[in-house]
Amino acid sequence: MKRGSSAKKKRAPEADGPSPAPPRAGRVAIVGRPNVGKSTLMNALVGEPLAITSSHPQTTRDRLSGVLTEGGVQYVFVDTPGIHAPRSKLGVRMNTLAEDAARGADVVLFVTDAALPSPADTKILATVPAAVPVVLVVNKVDTVRPKEKLLPTLEAWAKVREFSAIVPLSARTGDGAERLLAEIERHLPEGDAIFPEEELTDRPLRYFAAEYVREQILRASRAEVPHGVAVVVEEYDESRRVPRIRLVVHVAKESHKAIVLGERGERMRQIATSARARFEALAGRQVHLEIFVRATPGWQDNPRALSDLGYGGDTEET
Repeated sequence: MKRGSSAKKKRAPEADGPSPAPPRAGRVAIVGRPNVGKSTLMNALVGEPLAITSSHPQTTRDRLSGVLTEGGVQYVFVDTPGIHAPRSKLGVRMNTLAEDAARGADVVLFVTDAALPSPADTKILATVPAAVPVVLVVNKVDTVRPKEKLLPTLEAWAKVREFSAIVPLSARTGDGAERLLAEIERHLPEGDAIFPEEELTDRPLRYFAAEYVREQILRASRAEVPHGVAVVVEEYDESRRVPRIRLVVHVAKESHKAIVLGERGERMRQIATSARARFEALAGRQVHLEIFVRATPGWQDNPRALSDLGYGGDTEET
């Protein structure tokens, strides 16, 4: 999918000056525990709110590539699910996707918040091959006051592994993002771009229709409901003047249908309105969403249901 007019612009090379450096391009896997800001970081780096975000852990379930091309450098950022102690077959698959992304990357961004290293962090780092450059990204530094409190954290992390660089930043504000890009560029291999210059992501638009509906459900619901929600596009009709997208929301329990719908369907109407606005901003055109809710008990642990709902095997090209 190509960039829209609102997306981050490429930095043009200088007309005069020294000869341009050889082109560089590579895949940059963003890994870490849930809720450390990986998706927010990718959105900040590519300049477009591609990935969905919420306060709930394990919001990200698939790998999602966001492409940034600046001058002669192309960064292919790969957002991944947070690595966690899985409680279902879905959780196992999410961990596998994240670990595979790290093993196949040219550079790994290991994202943590402004806290001391935990056993979970060191366990995740141990899965990254020693030959892959790892940049430690200490996120959410805007929440640390005074800044001197961050020094013990940085010193503790420096003892965990030999990082290629340690970059404190705030993905929310974008402070520190340019320095991070410079550190990544140093470790990208020389070579031609992987995607066309104007490409924004490897995912088709229909993927985001489902994700943006799920995002709004996550933001509107509480307790166990979010982890049991899956959204599938059942029809994507672009033959009309206003394209029609028909989606089905699957919930893990019959009792959750009423929660997602809300009284007289009011919550779902609000979810649909917010999701449609988010999707139209990305697509650059008006669309019509039709959303239905269906109970599919135990789908997170059912291999056939996982496949039917788009979580079977590697769905990077969904």
